[in-house]
Amino acid sequence: MNSDEPIYQQLHEELRSLIASDEFPVGAKFLSERQIADRFEVSRPTANKVLARLMAEQLLAYTKGVGCFVQEPVLNFELRDLVSFTEKAKSAGKNPETKVLCLREDTAKNIDGNISERLQVSGSDNLFYLERLRLADNIPMIYEQRYVIADLCPGLTEQVVQGSLYALWTEQYDLHIGGADQRIRAVIANADIAKALDCKIGDACFQVLCTGYQVDGSPLWWERTTYRGDAYELISRLGNQDDGQPVHGSLF
Repeated sequence: MNSDEPIYQQLHEELRSLIASDEFPVGAKFLSERQIADRFEVSRPTANKVLARLMAEQLLAYTKGVGCFVQEPVLNFELRDLVSFTEKAKSAGKNPETKVLCLREDTAKNIDGNISERLQVSGSDNLFYLERLRLADNIPMIYEQRYVIADLCPGLTEQVVQGSLYALWTEQYDLHIGGADQRIRAVIANADIAKALDCKIGDACFQVLCTGYQVDGSPLWWERTTYRGDAYELISRLGNQDDGQPVHGSLF
């Protein structure tokens, strides 16, 4: 590993590729922390940290006293990280697709007051309203409704918002994303959600209300994202990594 990326990120990519290779089929025992450290010439804490990340992504499952095993990839929502749906779907062996349902310009005076407060906008401040549907193997998975501050990313088109918004903001608009506040709740599908996600009215879903910020703390976007309850699960890494064991956890 000799690129300009951090060692942790390089190792993460190397191990993801290894898990997807013929060397480690589903159900096979994976490399131990010591074996990873020796094979890739990294420290054991770095190996431990990456193992924990791979378990958080549910690419590996840990059995106490035995080790890590490769498991069938699933789609999940990571509570502690801003993750790419495209990469998540690909890692699960699925074909990702994005459909833009709506893209229009609006002003702050026309939106819900709670949203404008989150975005720190008012009156004639310009916003983009964006609706997208995220699919995996042609199955609707996520219904996104999002407001974005227009002055920070002028000239948005349906073509450019079909890809990764994170890449769009950081690469095309040179914005620096600092993080997001998320609130997660259980909901039942209403008529609009059921139509978008191709499910039944009353089906269980979970919804994430999120405000995203730049590194200086100024808001960039607000979103309401609804996930099909039968296609996604919530996961989170809990605890610390000081005891030498990979740490993982899940929340359902």
